[in-house]
Amino acid sequence: MFKNIILGAFLLISSFFFAQNTAMSATEAKAFVSKVSSETKEIKTLQADFIQTKKMDFLDKSIITSGKMSLKSPNTLSWKYTKPYQYSIIFKENKIFINDQGKKSSVDAKSKTFEKINKLIVGSSNGKMFSDPEFAVAYFKNGTSNIAKFTPKSAQLLKYIKQIELHFPKNQTTVSQVNMTEASGDTTNIVFKNTKINAPIPASEFSL
Repeated sequence: MFKNIILGAFLLISSFFFAQNTAMSATEAKAFVSKVSSETKEIKTLQADFIQTKKMDFLDKSIITSGKMSLKSPNTLSWKYTKPYQYSIIFKENKIFINDQGKKSSVDAKSKTFEKINKLIVGSSNGKMFSDPEFAVAYFKNGTSNIAKFTPKSAQLLKYIKQIELHFPKNQTTVSQVNMTEASGDTTNIVFKNTKINAPIPASEFSL
């Protein structure tokens, strides 16, 4: 469960389109990265509802869950599942706090893997993920979205993640959808909605 959350957390917002993807030119990719990086610097807080659909080889049906994500600059993140069960994970003060249906625990976020994951999650809201040295990035487009595909360079992350796709609706610089393929071949799709940028977030959102 914890692995599913940290893989799904690279955060934020809207719908999935089965359109033909084509590679961006170097000029297009440079302009896209520049625009996202510039505009997302103004984001101090971000909140969104999400629906996650996970497909696993050994299950006939997909697992569908929903919840709420909250992020506060520079590096405080809350990821709370509310249906069909309650499960929360909070990245704060170099620690990861977990509440599994009432059972609470914490993990040192300074470990190399957690540090990289948290960095990418936060980077998805400020554009810094494009320059993360741990990932190779390829850029694509279709009629509705710009897409950044991240492939881990390190063997450590490749144990968990094969590829991550971030979808940006045209003329938007926040992520609408995350598609992930894990090393096992299982896939996770997260769609964000009801996004709020720079709205106040109560302290209770970052506590268990």
